[in-house]
This record gives sequence, C-alpha cells and structure tokens, in this order.
Amino acid sequence: MPNHHIDRINDDIRRVLADKLRDVKDPRLHQEGTMLTVTHTDTTTDLRHCKVYVSVLGQADEKELMRGLRSAAGYLRRELGQSLDLRYTPELTFLLDDSIAHGAYINKLINELDIKHDEDDSQ
Repeated sequence: MPNHHIDRINDDIRRVLADKLRDVKDPRLHQEGTMLTVTHTDTTTDLRHCKVYVSVLGQADEKELMRGLRSAAGYLRRELGQSLDLRYTPELTFLLDDSIAHGAYINKLINELDIKHDEDDSQ
C-alpha cells in the first residue's frame, strides 16, 4: 500500500477514536480536571496492529487512565470496525505521549527567562 493510504487510515482512526472516547463509560477515563487527547496513530501496513498515542493534561493518575484505556480497547475496536470500512480492524495498543506536556514545560521555561534586549544593537 502506498504511504499516503496508511496516512489517511491513521487520520481516520485517530478521528474516530477521539470521538468514541467520549462515549466510554469507564470513570478512569473521565477524571475531573483531566483532558485526554489522541495525538497520533501508527498502523502497520497489514492493518493488524495500531499504536494509539494519547496525551493527558491535568491531575490524572496516568496508570489508572492507561488501565481504563486497555479495558476499553475491545469496545473501541468494535466501534472502529463499524465506523471504518477496512479489510481488518487493527488491535489497539495505547501508549502515553508526553510531548504536549513537555512542550508546555519548555514554553514555561522560556517565558521565565530574564532576557534584556540591548538597545545599542540598532547602531
């Protein structure tokens, strides 16, 4: 399969999972003050496996959240199969993506820097 086809499938899977995560009844996924985001999906070319990268912002217990995602994987896979017309519905593996939290931390560090601009540079 051409690479752009897998990219399109990854985008569709990410979109469907982000939508269906709201319907999951597991309280571990809907902790107060927590935002769960599907940041990226990586599907194998044979469509058998899909790594789903999720980012968590807020005061969440990440271990419990990951347990909740593993518990909901069967439901999400079934919903994915009903929403997308794929040859195979991939097995979902959830992985924690801390890139958004890391970016926020770097941004905070940059904003805390005390940089004085030299006014003599214009001469």
